[in-house]
Amino acid sequence: MKKDRTDETTDSLKKTFFSVLKYLSLNYKKILLIIVTLFAALVFAFIKTASSNTLSSYNIDEIEVNWVPDKTIVATKTLPATAADSTTVEKGEVIAKKQIPIDETQYRKLKKMAETASYVDYRAFANSALFHVILVVLVFFFSSRVFFPTGIEFKELITECIFYVAIFCSAVMANKSIEFSSPYTTCMWIPAVFCVFIVAILFGQLNAVFFSIIVSFSVLNACAYELEPFVFTLATTLTASRIVHKIEKRTDMVAAAIVQAVLNVVFLLIVKIIFNASIAEKWISIFGVALNGFLSGILCLGMLTPLEVILNTASPFRLMELSDLNNATMKKMLVTAGGTYNHSMMVASLAESACREIGANSLLARVGAYYHDIGKIENPEYFVENQTGIDNVHDSINPSLSVTVIRSHVKRGVEKAYALRLPGPVINIISEHHGNQVLSYFYNEAKKIDPDVNPDDYSYSGTPPSTRESAVVMLADTVEAACRTLEKKSVPALDKFITTLINGKIEHGQLNNCGLTFKDISIIHDSFVQILTGYYHSRIEYPEQKESAEKEQKIPETADSLKENEKTEAKVETKSESRSEAKSEGKSDLKSETKTELKAPSKKEPKSESKTEETRTRKTKGKTNGK
Repeated sequence: MKKDRTDETTDSLKKTFFSVLKYLSLNYKKILLIIVTLFAALVFAFIKTASSNTLSSYNIDEIEVNWVPDKTIVATKTLPATAADSTTVEKGEVIAKKQIPIDETQYRKLKKMAETASYVDYRAFANSALFHVILVVLVFFFSSRVFFPTGIEFKELITECIFYVAIFCSAVMANKSIEFSSPYTTCMWIPAVFCVFIVAILFGQLNAVFFSIIVSFSVLNACAYELEPFVFTLATTLTASRIVHKIEKRTDMVAAAIVQAVLNVVFLLIVKIIFNASIAEKWISIFGVALNGFLSGILCLGMLTPLEVILNTASPFRLMELSDLNNATMKKMLVTAGGTYNHSMMVASLAESACREIGANSLLARVGAYYHDIGKIENPEYFVENQTGIDNVHDSINPSLSVTVIRSHVKRGVEKAYALRLPGPVINIISEHHGNQVLSYFYNEAKKIDPDVNPDDYSYSGTPPSTRESAVVMLADTVEAACRTLEKKSVPALDKFITTLINGKIEHGQLNNCGLTFKDISIIHDSFVQILTGYYHSRIEYPEQKESAEKEQKIPETADSLKENEKTEAKVETKSESRSEAKSEGKSDLKSETKTELKAPSKKEPKSESKTEETRTRKTKGKTNGK
């Protein structure tokens, strides 16, 4: 029995050991970065500690009797009397109190301390080291998927670690300088607002809020745990992250800079009132924090362009530039694949509206929709929306070849996106907009040839959407394509058909990892119905159109025209079977149900491409094709 328990314990330890090794191997870059950041912070913490044990930070020549210190000075080392100087200083003795003039005895003790060589208080250094260890561990923990749906990317973490060290260093230097040793003048030299502006614009508000809290605590340690700089930094950085939350134009940064300058002054005055400091005292600090806020916005505006290029992030400014339809890629799509271009424009309208309603990034969704089908530029004739006036290519080739060409547009799109240096979130939308569903029409055609065909060979090779924006683009792509096949585009018909399409995505597990709730999906559904109802609105015929229609009906039918009509009817009958098969799937639901509700995911058959693209493909195979 004991042996069994020992074996179980050994196995458990082995599993734990190998799990830790696996975790370290997957996250070694982040761990190494955290260690380097900690080392850099400890270097400046050592400098802070080494320079804080004597009065070397003060100019002793400017100190005299009745001098008013701006902080309480405590002796950290015992200094015995000597033959030349009978003054003694005891460790822990309060030499001077903040805002209280010093007398002759205090002056002699301060002078003796100032003339004493520096030494390192290792206990104080250990305190700072432990403080920074806790902070960097929190950084590593918060950068995981626990708080961020997709985690913080490595390039984001590098940027934030550099800013962390820069802010801590500037706070240490400002706090130790002779001219700016006051906690209020220290505030004007801390570039925290500038760094938070950059983080918020490039990486998002949630990231910026997390970063603001971390750097505020680093300032607390840098300023010897004085609360004034900590409170000021925390308030101004959290405000800065909110100011630029939904900024979309570079010129808006000037307004943001002015607003931040005003808020910096307001927060400094509030801090002075809270800590009973004279508002008139150190008036230069008021001007300094205002200048800090304004220059933070202006410098951020200048630094954004190179940082966007280096980091290749989906900042609002970068997305606005990509949304310009006059770029070469969009122009080429318009000329070579006009149907795909118009489809992408409609998908963009649907996705943007839906994302705005659920609080997702509508600008990212719009840009992702513009570029989601750029892989179709290479072989546009293989896709039904571009086959106007030409024969269906898929009528004359094997289903496996058709699937290969159709699936390749996702891979080609990702390759083009990398070549164009599109931001990562946009590339993810391109790679995920079909998920990993089966192209059911071609799969069924292949089964007629070979019943043992593998469904994976007829599935998209992507992954299901990992973000809300990516999922919305997938749904918009599906709905826009499918609704074109409806003959009656009334509100009830659109409502039921869109519900059926969304249910299909849920059943096949395409929305499991994107973070959408059923409430979100309901809102998305309503948004799609509203947009498409407006798009497919009916119009009243002009009088001229009515007259021409009546004349056409009155034309007598000749023998030749009757024969021609018979031929046409024969062709229509041969096509009607394929049309009815495609449409019956959508229409049967409309007839049998009065209201279809969104269903929870359930396991069913192999994953299949929702009826959206299948209906299009079947409708054209008499003329047939799949998307």
